[in-house]
Amino acid sequence: MNSRYAGYLFCALAMIGVGSTVVVSKPIAAGLPPFSATALRFAIAFPLFVLAMRWRGVRWPRLDRRDTLLVIAQAGAGSVGYTVLLISGMKLASAADAGVIAGTLPAVSAGVAVLALGERPAPALLGAIVLATAGVLVCTVRPDEFTAPHTDSSLAGNALVFLAIVCEALFILLNRKLRTAVAPLPLSASMCGIGFAVALVPACFETPWMLPLDAGALGGVLYYALVPTVAGFVLWYAGAARISGAEAGLMTALVPVSAVAMAATVLHEPVSAAQLAGVACVLGAVLLATFGQMCRRTRVA
Repeated sequence: MNSRYAGYLFCALAMIGVGSTVVVSKPIAAGLPPFSATALRFAIAFPLFVLAMRWRGVRWPRLDRRDTLLVIAQAGAGSVGYTVLLISGMKLASAADAGVIAGTLPAVSAGVAVLALGERPAPALLGAIVLATAGVLVCTVRPDEFTAPHTDSSLAGNALVFLAIVCEALFILLNRKLRTAVAPLPLSASMCGIGFAVALVPACFETPWMLPLDAGALGGVLYYALVPTVAGFVLWYAGAARISGAEAGLMTALVPVSAVAMAATVLHEPVSAAQLAGVACVLGAVLLATFGQMCRRTRVA
């Protein structure tokens, strides 16, 4: 297979896996407390990353105190915070709505960078943020449903999912602040190891051993650890090595599409016109942000 096409395929499969986390979080939320599920996810994934490091002869990075604290903060936000908030939100939100919200990550990351770092946003980036915001509002805020009894809970669920995306955006931002460049494999292993340690203490307070065994939830955690976490890492970085960063960024558009499609086919959720409109807005935001980045780099070059 042509290396470029292989890159597209690998990145696309990785993003489809990311979209599936929204769907698989539904049965996990129904059978396990969020911190317990998060700790179990990292307990499964961490040894696999360590084995991969040993197999490839990759050493743990040597970081100074500042970078060590940043890596711990990354794990707290992007690993534990994201997973806990996503699972908590999926108790209340529909998978289709959550999928649209998850697709706003590129725009949310850009917005966080603007607010936290004072970066000057390009017009294309501003347009992408506006489009992504419109997509979330279209699919999650429906005035004709405010009188329905489920509305308050669904809005709360959507808010938790959005906070999960903000945590993931903080992960990206904190990674850019590291002074020492850390290779993807040891960084992923560190995130899993620290994430497990951070989630373990609150998980003990949830006393998961007192709950009845839920095969669906345990299967969901196993899938989450093996497919989006471990296999997703391998696929994404194998693909990103073959194509440009902007081209890889385009593949993130598959997250809301795959999440909404899986919500309909796997969970049998009805997909509304508002949700499809939200997907269209989010796709437009990803495309606008990516092509704007391409044009900006072309001018600089």
